[in-house]
Amino acid sequence: GQKANGNMVPLLDAILDRVPPPRGQREGAPFSMLVTQLEANPYLGKCALGRVTSGIVSVGDSIRVLAPETGDVIEAGKVTKLFLRSGVQQIEMAQAGAGDLVAISGVPKVGVNSTIASPDVTTPLEFIPIDPPTISVTFSVNDSPLAGREGTMLTSNMIRDRLLREAETNVALQIVSDGKSESMEVRGRGELQLSVLIETMRREGFELSVTPPRVLFKRDPENPKFALEPYEEITVDVDHDVSGNVIEKLTKRKGELKSFVDVADKARIVFHIPTRGLLGYASEFKNDTHGTGVMNHAFLHYGEYAGAFEKTRKSSMICMAQGTATSYALNMVEARGRLFVRNGDDVYSGMVVGELSKDGTDLDVNPTKAKQLTNVRAAGKDETIRLTPVKPWSLEAVIAYINPDEAIEVTPSQIRLRKQILDPTRRKQNSRKRISDISHFID
Repeated sequence: GQKANGNMVPLLDAILDRVPPPRGQREGAPFSMLVTQLEANPYLGKCALGRVTSGIVSVGDSIRVLAPETGDVIEAGKVTKLFLRSGVQQIEMAQAGAGDLVAISGVPKVGVNSTIASPDVTTPLEFIPIDPPTISVTFSVNDSPLAGREGTMLTSNMIRDRLLREAETNVALQIVSDGKSESMEVRGRGELQLSVLIETMRREGFELSVTPPRVLFKRDPENPKFALEPYEEITVDVDHDVSGNVIEKLTKRKGELKSFVDVADKARIVFHIPTRGLLGYASEFKNDTHGTGVMNHAFLHYGEYAGAFEKTRKSSMICMAQGTATSYALNMVEARGRLFVRNGDDVYSGMVVGELSKDGTDLDVNPTKAKQLTNVRAAGKDETIRLTPVKPWSLEAVIAYINPDEAIEVTPSQIRLRKQILDPTRRKQNSRKRISDISHFID
């Protein structure tokens, strides 16, 4: 009932008065803690964060790491450092007890949902399982003709070290390497998580080549001939006047309507949909709801393969020469469709420079062709060329747009779309091998 007076003190006082203190026996009980987060410290290595469930722990105490569910001992060690979390600060402590939020160093093999406990504890603590990764992309060295002009982190070793460092603390991320090629497969929970990682790396000076997102299929354990794909439960809150459009779009993406209820002045719609159906849908959803809709989705289960999707993207205009795009050439190319490059942009053979207005096969174009200079004047020779403005790519948009045979070239200041195989002869030979969407990846 108090007035705020421009600060949060009344709310914090109410929390102290009404929220019960953490449960847990501090005295006379063995130490145990469930790890909920990991933190990389440049001086101490990996630190495990969590709330002490029972007992007291001190610097120098012997501890063991127990695996989730099974309780197998992953590692044994000693507490080398102990930090207490107080707000956003970390305070170094000699001892902590039940109810304290702490960070412990000394067990580098610890993982999220593991139990850190005294040597006499053998049963792991209950935990909430982490949703498995459902999509993957492949990170590799930028091998385009324009590589190395902007970035400082260019080699495969630099990319590998950065990804492994990210996987130490980002628990929903998995890094897979076959040990033969220089590329690294990165598995995550969705397009947003992967695009945030790519954006962070490009700001750090990395240059990358990234393949389109692929859904992680699994073999049916009862019948290995059949594949299972991940399904998600998607909940959307939208205005009633656009709910029909949202239902139509999700149904086309193999979604199954589970419920439709009114919540205040919004319609709450729940669908069960294959993860493949959500790839690229976020930007459509924003446009359909004019930015007023709210969408949440969570992993549901692995289910029966839902079949191939309708092709929604038209064919591409592929650059056939290296150089600088000219307004003279772009003016002629623009009649064929939508352009992705502007006058003065650097282009190269195999780069995607536009989208055709008609579907069919990809078209090779030359956006670098210059106007021939002669001393002969002709009618209409000096007409002003007006090109349609080009909207720069965002990472989310290009990840949603890209075709399976294309790749994203990411540099600190540029995002370009290109074919994975730049050589036109090899590309045509490879295009004869038809690949279904289910063969992208089967775990």
